[in-house]
Amino acid sequence: MERYEIIKDIGSGNFGVARLVSDKRTRELFAVKFIERGQKIDEHVQREIMNHRSLMHPNIVRFKEVLLTPTHLAIVMEYAAGGELFGRICNAGRFSEDEARFFFQQLISGVSYCHSMRICHRDLKLENTLLDGSTAPRVKICDFGYSKSSVLHSQPKSTVGTPAYIAPEVLSRKEYDGKLSDVWSCGVTLYVMLVGAYPFEDPDDPRNFRKTIGRILSVHYSIPDYVRVSIECRHLLSRVFVANPDKRITIPEIKTHPWFLKNLPIEMMDGGSWQKNDVNNPSQSVEEILSIIQEARKTTECARRVGLLWKAAWILMTLTLMKI
Repeated sequence: MERYEIIKDIGSGNFGVARLVSDKRTRELFAVKFIERGQKIDEHVQREIMNHRSLMHPNIVRFKEVLLTPTHLAIVMEYAAGGELFGRICNAGRFSEDEARFFFQQLISGVSYCHSMRICHRDLKLENTLLDGSTAPRVKICDFGYSKSSVLHSQPKSTVGTPAYIAPEVLSRKEYDGKLSDVWSCGVTLYVMLVGAYPFEDPDDPRNFRKTIGRILSVHYSIPDYVRVSIECRHLLSRVFVANPDKRITIPEIKTHPWFLKNLPIEMMDGGSWQKNDVNNPSQSVEEILSIIQEARKTTECARRVGLLWKAAWILMTLTLMKI
């Protein structure tokens, strides 16, 4: 990490913390996900890194490299200055149909590419859809921790993803086609952009997980009367929200749907010129990355001491609060 200067924290989660850094030589900005060495470097982390490394597309956050610090594994990637698409919707309430289509077209372009690389994301949601800092924001799909590659893995059968976005077949705990469950999640994303609410949550009881699951399984959703949505868009949503995945619209079919094709950017037509010109040449080989991951699974003495300090600080804080 010597060549990077840490600027600020930009996020945190179960994985650890994400920080904005600057390359000291080029001044280019990157996002770095720091994950504590040891047990936290699990199968999900390795899968995220290996799948992400193989992807190079304008609508996917670019992977740069992995590095080791005395206490953490650091995943260096492209910085999306526009933040989460989720935040943009929260600020706007909901999008116009044209704006929703603008972002949906990019989302489908990125997902289509992932599928062409035989990778299913399996946790597509607004929080995993970032935006760059341009005036007409470019969508950047991130977080491949739940993704599966059909080259390396069997058909998915675990229940992964975020409840509001989960497809009916994923809840069955049987084998399912990850590509078609990704389609469902894309449909949920489109609905939220248009309506400003989740399609399968009970408006009167949105935190009731059991109700949400029941509504997903029965495909119980509606578009409120106060939201203007065209017939073509409603048709697309009705083709996405189909309980039987074999009868659900596919990504290639979405890309030929009349609603999707309206105002489609030139670079997205016929697959886009990026496929011919952009070749992913990662700075690190698979062997080098696997070696770093293996090393990161070992808890160093430094990491152990830092962990003990954090625990001691937490206990001290708890005791202090109890006295207040």
